[in-house]
Amino acid sequence: MMHRHFVRAALFALAASSLGMVAHAAPDAARGEQLYARCAACHALTYDRVGPRHCGLLGRRAGSVPGFDYSPAMKKSGIVWTEKALDRFLTNPLAMVPGTAMTYAGVPEARDRADLIAYLKAANAGAPCSH
Repeated sequence: MMHRHFVRAALFALAASSLGMVAHAAPDAARGEQLYARCAACHALTYDRVGPRHCGLLGRRAGSVPGFDYSPAMKKSGIVWTEKALDRFLTNPLAMVPGTAMTYAGVPEARDRADLIAYLKAANAGAPCSH
């Protein structure tokens, strides 16, 4: 009898922790919008600032926004901005593209990067970028 209770408790704990991991793993675009404030010092969604605009980012070749003055390193990088490439770049921009003009140290937390990418994906599919 005691063994059955232990097994039930263990299964419940496993299920609860799995649900928690699934809930944690889902990117949060609303949280990503808040984190985007870090980016807003140099970037905007719809217009170029010190850095290029982010509307149209996913699927775009790095260094290709017309009229924006990119570093030679970014122009020659050959990167296409997929979610995976963006995650890698945001981890450490200078390591991925040595010589980039983007001197930001990066976003060390995987959850923060996932949330930022979810926000950019949502913004690009929604009103801010659909004009």
